[in-house]
Amino acid sequence: MARRHAYTEEAEINITPMLDIVFIMLIFFIVTTSFTKETGAVIAKPLAEQAQALRNGTILIGIKSNDDIWMSKRLIELREVRSMVESAKAENPKGSVVIVADKGSRIGTVTQVMDQVKMAGVEGIAISAENPDG
Repeated sequence: MARRHAYTEEAEINITPMLDIVFIMLIFFIVTTSFTKETGAVIAKPLAEQAQALRNGTILIGIKSNDDIWMSKRLIELREVRSMVESAKAENPKGSVVIVADKGSRIGTVTQVMDQVKMAGVEGIAISAENPDG
């Protein structure tokens, strides 16, 4: 009597759809992530009791205590502020400008930078400060 051998198929797990979903999620998170922009200078901010967080400040300008002006991680001259803000504004028309001035910087330099930003056509200007309460 001949015996019949029952062949059992081994169950395979197809992970291709799972890899597709993971890849699509990775692309989604990369596209929707907002990247932190920095001025490129280390600045000690002054304290302000009424300081509030600003979420849409996308154009950052740093002013150090020796009145050096930093933007996009490089040292710039006062005459370059207007053109750099105009080009940054062209990339993000709804963006506002945040001036991160050191507490030792002169008010004249801050005022001149604000004037250049206004001439570039930006209406939303904020000054960055630290809240003493955290």
